[in-house]
Amino acid sequence: MDKLTVHHLVPRQNTKRKKQDPGETVNICSACHRQIHTLFDNKLLAKELNTVEKLSTEPQMEKFLTWVRKQRPDKRISVHR
Repeated sequence: MDKLTVHHLVPRQNTKRKKQDPGETVNICSACHRQIHTLFDNKLLAKELNTVEKLSTEPQMEKFLTWVRKQRPDKRISVHR
């Protein structure tokens, strides 16, 4: 992928209000980033899916990752629930 986006493993919504450190971030493709926020709310992301390993092994994301890896890197990927 030529364009990556920054994903906060613990959503900023959970840290900004409490004036806490925003925590670790990872660079991911925009399709994966959109899919994460389409499938999961910020509370679930903060409490349970707050590592790359947990996100990538979550069944819905695992299925999406398997599919997206087969797509052309320059293709605009639409995300669906």
